[in-house]
Amino acid sequence: MSRWEPNARDRLALAALELFEERGFERTTVEDIATRAGLTKRTFFRHFSDKREVLFAGGEDFKAVFVDALAAVAPTVAPIDAVAVSLEAGGAALQDRLEFARRRQQVISANAELQERELVKLASIATALAEGLRQRGVEEPAASLTAEAGIAVFRIAFERWVTAPDDREFGELILESLQALRAVTASA
Repeated sequence: MSRWEPNARDRLALAALELFEERGFERTTVEDIATRAGLTKRTFFRHFSDKREVLFAGGEDFKAVFVDALAAVAPTVAPIDAVAVSLEAGGAALQDRLEFARRRQQVISANAELQERELVKLASIATALAEGLRQRGVEEPAASLTAEAGIAVFRIAFERWVTAPDDREFGELILESLQALRAVTASA
């Protein structure tokens, strides 16, 4: 093999996803992934710290999408509406990756450890959103409640998006889920 392989990261990610689907996450090794991609284990570890990272790589960049969108919203906008803008930005970042998201979610759903890791990722985004809201002057517990509710809306919309038989827009599902939350809380 040559020293440099074009698209190594993408090839490794695709090989890993295929193997996770075929064999399951637990029965797939880093060696299997590297071999399927036509690369070495050393190359794998240049791109990913372990096989879980194939599914969770880019998490900090993804969180930054939410935080940056929230920071860009005018300070006069209500907290829940500011979080809605942030959620839509997160959804837009995924919109063109529906097939990958569906496949990734199936792998995660089949493994308790990966489900836990996904929840940790979402909790990290909620924490960052709560901090962003506090920086906007939103007091506690309103900042944390709004951020957590927003992430719940995002998670429900995501589940609907990856399981829907049609290719609905993720942003549309976010708005529908937020509207449902507003309806429930308004009647309380």
